[in-house]
Amino acid sequence: MTRITTCFEKLKAEKRKALVVFITAGDPDLEQTKSILDVIDDSGADIIELGVPFSDPLADGSIIQAASLRSLKSGTTLKKIISLVKEIRRTRNLPIILMTSFNPVFVYGEQQFVKDAVSVGVDGVIIPDLPPEEADKFSVCAEESGLDLIHLLAPTSPNERIEMVAKKGRGFIYYISLTGTTGVRAKLADDLGDKVASIKQISDIPVLIGFGISSPDLAREATKFSDGVIVGSAVVKLIESNSEPIERNKKLAEFITSIKQAISNPC
Repeated sequence: MTRITTCFEKLKAEKRKALVVFITAGDPDLEQTKSILDVIDDSGADIIELGVPFSDPLADGSIIQAASLRSLKSGTTLKKIISLVKEIRRTRNLPIILMTSFNPVFVYGEQQFVKDAVSVGVDGVIIPDLPPEEADKFSVCAEESGLDLIHLLAPTSPNERIEMVAKKGRGFIYYISLTGTTGVRAKLADDLGDKVASIKQISDIPVLIGFGISSPDLAREATKFSDGVIVGSAVVKLIESNSEPIERNKKLAEFITSIKQAISNPC
């Protein structure tokens, strides 16, 4: 049982919704990433999602693309991120997920990546360009090692895909709230509740909503029919806009706390 599964069991027992916070590892540098993660954990996040920078991402919008470029310029690599997780684990126990394109994993070596990631305390991985139809080899390796391979579903996913993800997915299902790339949005899709309900009829895995969750109001609305939310671009934008660490951490703590409070009171 991974930290992710334990986390969701605890949340379910306490009738709470999950807050997953995404940041790009190495933005603005890896040392500050650790400090930022500490703030996020202290502010009530249940799970942290560390983005692995890549020059040609699949689903990232302009905000996260810019963060990835800043991270790459600072010298961030997948191996350095794994070393960072090892350092984080000295003081932090919240579940940690890596979100990465498949290319860095392929270059690293799939089995070696899984081995090294698990050894330092990574709990799950999201690889948007490794669909479940092509993930059997990696999925077996990950599952045998205790690493949750988290799959994505979208508004366009047919029932066959939903059933496949429900069978093969681990940890939770990442539901993309809209077609397109990541980014800050002003409203949720009108049929979002119906889409999530149709997934939950098929799957027992927790369903979390990501892409476009950028305010307490949107987070509150999304958790009325999901098991939690993933907040990314809004956090990355806040980090970009506040270069002074003390002020940045203060604003970051305020924002994460406001989202946490909103999903704790969804009515």
